[in-house]
Amino acid sequence: MRMALDDIEGVDAMEFNLDERTVTVAHDTDAAVIESALDALNLKMTPLADVITTSTPGPDDATERRVLVTALAINAALFVAEFAAGVVSRSMGLLADSLDMLADASVYALSLVAVGGSTLRKKQLAAASGYLQLGLAIFGLVEVARRFLVGGEAPDARTMVVVSLIALAGNAATMMILRRARSPEAHFQASWIFTANDMKVNSLVIISAIVVAITGSAAADLIAGAAIFIIVANGARRILKLAHA
Repeated sequence: MRMALDDIEGVDAMEFNLDERTVTVAHDTDAAVIESALDALNLKMTPLADVITTSTPGPDDATERRVLVTALAINAALFVAEFAAGVVSRSMGLLADSLDMLADASVYALSLVAVGGSTLRKKQLAAASGYLQLGLAIFGLVEVARRFLVGGEAPDARTMVVVSLIALAGNAATMMILRRARSPEAHFQASWIFTANDMKVNSLVIISAIVVAITGSAAADLIAGAAIFIIVANGARRILKLAHA
């Protein structure tokens, strides 16, 4: 939405409320122009008011950079831990989640570059992160298919649970940091979307680990890995749609 409206003359500020699924636009131009730009996103939005007279400023660039550096550090550390644990435990779910963390770390790194940049620059960086996630998702799905065909022993369920709980705690911390920043920037909102998805992914790996422990089969782990890569691909689709809006 921010990218769609940034280039419209007369738009002064935008404030997003993800919990209530609303956006407040402060502007001194024709409301029809605003509605037309948002309608092009095909989000089925309903305008609640034509004139907005107040707005809440977001964090400054220094605050955004501090938040993004913290989020980047958390995700980079979780990627290393999950990837190593996935290799040792033979868990496709953990490997998939680690690559998801790597993609998120790249989003935070690109977002750091985008802070204070132009709308075009932000769109280019969002597109780059989307294509990266899409590439990782395709690679992962191919690997899942290969493992289904060649077979193999079940992964270590205990390691899967312990590492996933650590990752879940890390993502929860990242989510709190991002929410406190309350930035309306598109690249910041993309980071929030990915972190919210990560928490669902962590829970999925934990559930698959329990099934692996009960059945002694690697099937649940492979299914979880495939599901995670599909989630990654969907996240990439959303970001690419945002970048090319």
